[in-house]
Parts: sequence; structure tokens; C-alpha cells
Amino acid sequence: MFCNCLALSLSFLCFASFVVAFQGSSRLTSISACRRQEQQQNNPERSSHYWPKTNALDKPKKSRLIGGQAVLLSTYSANTQAEHVVQNAVEPQVFASGYSTQANLVDALREAVKQAAQSLPEPKLGSETVIDLAIVTVSSLYDGGAQQPATTVVPTVLEASNEFYGDAKIQHLVGCSVAGSISSSCPPVSVVQGPVVPNTIKTVELEGIPSVSVTLALLPGVELRTFGCGKGDIPDDVGLLPATEWKRPLGLQGFGETSTGQDEDGENERPDGSVFMLLPSPAFSTDLNDLLYGLSYYFPKSQIFGGIASTVSSLSRAKLYRYSANLGPPVTLGDGCIGVAMYGDIHLQTLTAQGAKPVGGVYRVLKGSESSIQAIVLDEEATAALNLEEEEEKEENEEDEEQEENMDAKARMAQAYAKARIPKPPLAEANFLMRTLSDDDQAFMRRQLLIGLEQPGSVGWTASELARLAEGAGHRFRVFQVASGGMKDGSVTFALGSVDIVPGTRMRFFVRESGFAKKEVEALWLGYKKRLLNEQFGKEEKTLTPPTCCFIVPTLDRGSKFFLGKTGYESEAAVRMMPSVPCIVGFFSNGIIGKLDVEPEASIGVQGSASGYFLLSSKSSRPIYSAAAAAAEKAALAEQEAIERRAQEFAEAEDERRRQRATVPQELENRAPRADDGELILKRREVHSGRAMTVSTVEWSVAEKTATPTSVLEGFMWEKETEVDRFRERVPLANLLSQCRLSATDPTAPKPRDFLGSLKQAIASNGFAIIPECKRMEPSMGSLWHRYDIPKLVKSFTQSDVAAISVNCDGILFGGSLEDITKAREAASTAAIEKMSEDGVVVPPILASDLLLYPYQLYKLRLAGADAVNLVVGALPKKDLTYLIKIASSLQLQTLAAVNSEVQLQSLADLPPGSIGAVVVSNREMEDFSFDLTGEQALNLLKSKALEEVRKVHGSDIPVLVEGRVGLIERFDSESDHPSVDAYLKELKAAGASGCIVAGGLVRDGMDASEVIQKLRESLS
Repeated sequence: MFCNCLALSLSFLCFASFVVAFQGSSRLTSISACRRQEQQQNNPERSSHYWPKTNALDKPKKSRLIGGQAVLLSTYSANTQAEHVVQNAVEPQVFASGYSTQANLVDALREAVKQAAQSLPEPKLGSETVIDLAIVTVSSLYDGGAQQPATTVVPTVLEASNEFYGDAKIQHLVGCSVAGSISSSCPPVSVVQGPVVPNTIKTVELEGIPSVSVTLALLPGVELRTFGCGKGDIPDDVGLLPATEWKRPLGLQGFGETSTGQDEDGENERPDGSVFMLLPSPAFSTDLNDLLYGLSYYFPKSQIFGGIASTVSSLSRAKLYRYSANLGPPVTLGDGCIGVAMYGDIHLQTLTAQGAKPVGGVYRVLKGSESSIQAIVLDEEATAALNLEEEEEKEENEEDEEQEENMDAKARMAQAYAKARIPKPPLAEANFLMRTLSDDDQAFMRRQLLIGLEQPGSVGWTASELARLAEGAGHRFRVFQVASGGMKDGSVTFALGSVDIVPGTRMRFFVRESGFAKKEVEALWLGYKKRLLNEQFGKEEKTLTPPTCCFIVPTLDRGSKFFLGKTGYESEAAVRMMPSVPCIVGFFSNGIIGKLDVEPEASIGVQGSASGYFLLSSKSSRPIYSAAAAAAEKAALAEQEAIERRAQEFAEAEDERRRQRATVPQELENRAPRADDGELILKRREVHSGRAMTVSTVEWSVAEKTATPTSVLEGFMWEKETEVDRFRERVPLANLLSQCRLSATDPTAPKPRDFLGSLKQAIASNGFAIIPECKRMEPSMGSLWHRYDIPKLVKSFTQSDVAAISVNCDGILFGGSLEDITKAREAASTAAIEKMSEDGVVVPPILASDLLLYPYQLYKLRLAGADAVNLVVGALPKKDLTYLIKIASSLQLQTLAAVNSEVQLQSLADLPPGSIGAVVVSNREMEDFSFDLTGEQALNLLKSKALEEVRKVHGSDIPVLVEGRVGLIERFDSESDHPSVDAYLKELKAAGASGCIVAGGLVRDGMDASEVIQKLRESLS
């Protein structure tokens, strides 16, 4: 049952620990001197912040990521990505760690500080850089080195932080000597194809080797104060002394005071609990219980965690390190307890794994007092419920049948003895119970006897310890080691003051076993995750917040030896279970300090043979800073900049290539040949003139005789013919025809929009229509836009209520593509829906502007989503012009004809009436693709008799548009002494123009394209 449930979870964490003999040591610095320094403090310390101060308890607003300065993970999820820090946003709570195993202590400390500093946000320019808290653990193996830790550790850390983190000043520091450190670091960011993904942090457990670990913290909205005391300094009359008197020896008087009122002792009431981190020496164990009791009494809402300092060898003495910027020089102690008090926007969540497997049934204490148990009896009802659950688990796990048969006789004998309704001494019951256990469990019970006492409030939950943990209910039994046994009466006695035995309390026997410990850890974290999910879905009151740091404090009997040679098991499991936590640190201790469970009513104490997981977070759910995600974002931005730079270089090269194409060859002594009527004489490309040939993936050019175009238009036509040939090789014309037929019958395919209808309606409403054109570049000018974003331009045009939109999709001279038509159509539809008014959804149709020479191109444009096409009359013989108009009509593409001479206008007049929908007169000169900068060319065509003939044939209301430098050409008018764009527009309208197509004229410094359109409209009103 439960094991199958565990198989679905991530393997994680094991906790258990064995308390070794506490080691005595002498003080290295006078406690009274430390106390005098503390009493000099008159005002409570306030944490200096990395960002400007904000209300710590304000709910942080969502912020977005910019510049790679920081990445904030706002939810507790493995898939949550770095999301989001901005200037002046809610500052995150940050923990960052580093470690080193160098033999030289100074070098090791500097390397660890440098690693930690690299995982912090970049210092803010123009403001003082501070680090609120540093936590340092140093292996006791450095004690015999050239640099003594007592005088080296704190100064080196302070100096290194100032060097490696923008002249940062550490405000508070605590630390201790350890037998082994746990730390984490951010690995290099890996860039794969696709988006940049930050790696998970890497953790290490450094047992029994010279090592140091440094953790740096930025804690906005948190008041901090370091404190310390020696043996005998803790008043033992807790509850009798006023709060101020009890706090004074610790230096905690006035800590966390607010103006909310005062209690009966004259102390200000605290609106919320403090968090205390304690680092006592082993010899401080007798005073530690008094300290915990006093902190719990005088800070009733406080949360406490920590670990007892440790050493690799029993011959070494533990050291404690403490520093506060406003208390003078650093302090190093050899005995006592140091700690840091935190108040404000900080929260602690405690998880503890005991690593102890229950064996036998559930018993009740019949006789016992203080810390001794004299008689117990089997609780048959509780044992029956327990056996039922265990049998279900055995059925699912299908335990070894042969082993069950071997144990059957022993089990029956033990059960028969247990069920006898007579009181039994605990040692006698344990002796019978051992007979039912495996050889390893028997060997453990002979060395050590563990008894678990039922915790208050655990009745009503499932009897199985693992099932309880997986449900988030916490431990049912708190395990204690028996200190001594009565050889005469079979009683057991626990450590003095560790427990108060009450008759009627349930109890069980336990043994330590690594396999069960792993299951316990899995169940423990499953329960935590379940509580977290329940809170997110509103099933429980929210008390858990996403952690910013996880402190792992196992005892010395943990680690690789306990987990059968598996190094780093606990820290690696933490990474798997909490991949979004940016910092995992800790140390191997002589005992852990904290609650057994996350429940608020759980008592605080010292536990041996256990591992504590202490999760620090922000009460207000501040954003979480991830150095790995920040590095990934920085790498992504660098890659994006490189891509944009390469794109810019390519665009510049393409601009130059197109300019060269648009330049008349210098070797021509005379102008391009023209016919008697003044029109350019154009030749189609010759087959032997150097056409590119493609076979499979190989492309080469056959050039029997090189031909040179006589004009830019002729060269343009040859390039376009080559382009169409390449398209045909990829998609034959027959395939295009089939696709067009299918598109005509497909209800989901884009249907043609009425370009001419929309144009005429705009002319009727405003008297003059302005058609904006999306054009990437102009051959004679280069790129028109710094960043050519068609969807953004089209959205702007659509919101400006334009009648239609022109898109130049030529890729030879103008840098366009067929995809531009599709993008424009989709963007126009989306923008129109967003702008929907009482008139419904009005989507501007799309005019495709290209050099069209073949029907093949028309089919491609129809499939791309064009609604109308613009035919260049000067590039088409009359029969080709007529044929393309017929094909366009069959595809429901409306036709516009662009002209730049009266001869071309006359050819339009020779077409069948109504075959063209509109005329476009141009200021462009086709010989070299330059413009008439005066604008006279278009004005003359508007006033010509040839245009009158066109109107007679195709209707007097046929729209006539003007293109070419419209919006840029300036003219004088009678109302002004200065030339203006407005004057030219008015002249065009007066000459009979119905509207204009504006491309380059939309690009103006400091103005959006929609603003330019509005300005042009206003000039005509």
C-alpha cells in the first residue's frame, strides 16, 4: 500500500543521528567582555538591504525579467523558470553558498566566499552594498595548520566579501567548527538547441576532510541580531524573571520591538514570531535545555533551529565564530552558544527524520514517573489496527515467504507472551521481542535500546508511521535512547530532563536501519509536498511558503557510512525533491535543535541520531532569486544579441547587394535603349546568359555567354525570372493549381476580401485614402526600418482604421517574402478582432506588391493570402498584361495597374472596360529605380489626357493612387513660405488623385507609423 505510493515519488532524504560524547573546552574569549559590547547597543539593529527598503510584509507584485540581472521564481515548481526581477521591484530573499577543500585555510575561505558571491545578484550601482548575514562552517582539521581558525576565519571572510562582491560589508556573521560540511553551488549554464535551460544546483557532502562552507544572505525586511552566552550565563528561574532581565545576558533586550503595545513585563508585544538559529558547543549541553525553554517562554511565537558544533577528532575543541558590524571586533568562543535572531519577513519550516524503524506491537505505560518506565502492557486494539495495515503492506510487497516461516515460531511465542494480561518490565518485553527480529536488528537492540513515546494529538490518524508521514500528519512516536536499564526490575531510564513519563502513554520499540530510513524520508517529503499542494488548492490554511534555502543538519552517525557508502545521499535527495530551491547548505553536528514536526504545537528540543531539514522562506512570498536562471537569462540575452548582430550584418550586406542591383552598370556609355514612344526596350532573360541550375542539393551556374542588363528594370526582371524558375523546381505549377482548387472549397482557408470596395468606401468617406505599405527596404536608400516587425506594423495600421494595407513581398530588391503576406493577413485579422466596434469586425484587405511576370506568381500570392495585386505595366507586354489580369480574376484577385508614363496609361485604355480596378501612378523611374524628387511626374500623369482616356474606358470613378516618395516630397503652397509634405498631398488631391500609397514616408524620427498616418490625414482636412 504505502510502498507502492512511495515508488511513485522521488527518492529522498534520510534522517537519523547518534549523539556522541560532548566535548569540553575552555573559552577563547571572555564572555563578560562580549556582554559589555552587547550592552553598548542602545537601538535595535536593522538589516541593511541590497535594494531600497519596502514594507516587508507587503504582498510582492509580479515582476518580469529584464537584462539578466536576476531571475525570480514565484512558485514552488521544478518547471518554474526564472521569471522576473525589475528595477525598484520587490527585492528577493537570497541565500547563496560556496565551499572549498583547499589545504590552506585562507585560500579555502576566499574560494568559498568567491563562489557564494558569484551566486548573488549583481551589486546595484550608486548604492552601498551590504550582505545581511554570513554563515561559516570550518572543518576542525584546520586546527593544526599554520593559520589558526580562531584568528583567521572571520577577518578573511570579511575581507573576501569586500573584494569579491562590490566592496560589500557583512553586517552579521555566525559560524562554528564542524566534522563535515554540506554545501551547494551553481554549475555552468548549458546552452542546447532551443531555449537556454539552467542546470540544477550541485551539492556536496564533505565528511572528514579539510573543508569550509560559506553562505551569504540578503534578507530585506528582516531585523537581525547576533548573540552569545557561556556556561552558567542562562538564568534558571524562567518565568520568574521579567523578560528584560532574562534577555539581557544574551544581548536580546529590545530585539524586535514594535509600537503595537506592551506586555505585562514592559516589553513590546510582537505581532509575529522570531526565528533563532543556535550553534552551541558540545559542552554546553546541560545549559542548552534552559536556553531553549527560556527562548520559548519569552519569545512564545518564535521558531528555533540549529545544530551542535562538532569536530572530526575527540581531541579537537569546537570553536564558535560571531561578528556584528556595530559590536566591534569579531568574537571566537571555545565554549558556550552563539546564534542569530531574525525578525520580520522570514519564516522557518522544520522537517525531521528519526531514521528509526518500529518493531513489535504498541504498548501502554502502566507504571512510570519522571524519566523512567517500570511496567508496560500490550495495547491490543492499537496493535490489531497496526497489524492490519502491516499485513496489507506485506501483501503488496510480497515479502519473502521462507523468512516468514523461519520467524513463525518465534513470533507466536513472543505474541503469546505479549498478550498475557500482566504487566511486564520493558527490558523483559524487549528481550522477547528481539527473538522475532532479523539478525541485524537483534544486533542493534543488543547495542542500543530505542523507545518511542506517542506524541499528543496523534490519535485518529493511521497507525502506520510511514503512512502518517506520507499524509503530512508527522511522526506518531518521538524516539528516545534509553540511558540505563534496571538489572533487577527490568525498568528503563532516559536522559535526565529529556522526557516526563505519564502512565497511559503509548510506546513502541525501535531499531535503526538504513533501508527503512530511506522510506521514512520519502514519506516525510511526500507529506510535505501534499501539504503544499493542499494549500495551493485551498484545501488547507496557507502556512507554507516556497523556501529560499534549505539547511540540512544531520548528526555524526549519518552520511555515507549510514547509507552504505552512498556519498551525498541526503543533499542530492533534497535537490531532487526541491529543484527550485537555489541554496542547500548544512553541516554534520553532535545533535540537531528544532521541532520534530511542522505542527505549531510540536515541542522544541535536542535530538540525536536524526537529520533536520530547516526550510527558510519569506512570509510575504518574496520572489526567489536563482543564480542559475539568472546566468541562463544572461547567456540567452548574449546569444540573442549575437543573433541580432549577425542579422544586422546580413541585412547590411543584403542592402548593399540590392543597391548594386539597382545601379546602372558603369560600363554602359549610353542610357538604356528606348523605343520611339520613349518606353524602355526590355529583353527577357536568355537561356545561355548564366541562369542558375539546381539538381538535387547541388546548384551551379552555366554561363556560355554573359549578358548584361541595360537597365535596372531589365536586371530586376531577369532576377525575378530566375527566382520563379527555382520556385517551379520545388513546387510545379500543377501542384499549385491543385492547392488553389482545394483552398477554394476549404471553409477554413482564407477567403478574398474586397480591396476595391474598401478603398472606394474610404474615398467616399474622407475624399482621399491613405494606404500604408509594409516595405523592408528601398534599393536606393537601404533599410527603411531599424527593426522590421510586420505584425506590429500591421496592428498599428489596423488600429488607425486604414482602408487597406500594401505589402511589398519582393525579395530581390525590397527584402520581402511571401511569408510577409501571410503574417500581414493574420495580424490584421487579430488586430481587427481586438478593435471590434459597433460596426463589427472590419479587417483591411492586403495588396501584394511585387514584379509579376508569370501566372505562377499569382497562384503563390493567392495561397499566401493576398486580396489584390499590383501589376507593373512598364514590365509587361500588352498580351502578358491581359493574360495576367484574366488569371488574377479567375483567382478572385483584384487588379491594380502601376504606370509611370502616358504611354503606359494609353495601354490601360486599350484594355477591356472594367478589367482593372484601380490605377497607380508612380514617381519612380524604371531605368535606374530612382525617384522624381520633385513629384512632378505623378502630377503630370494625373493631369494628362491619357488618364482621361483611362477613365472613359474603365469608369470615371476608378480610383487613382499615387506612389513614390509620398510623405517625403515637399512643395510650396500659397499659404506658407516654407515647403511642406502637406502641400504636395493637397496638390495630388487637387489634380484628381483618389489616394496614395505611403512606404518610406511613414518612417519619421520620434513618431509611430500610426501617428504619421494621422498627421497626413489632418493635413488634408
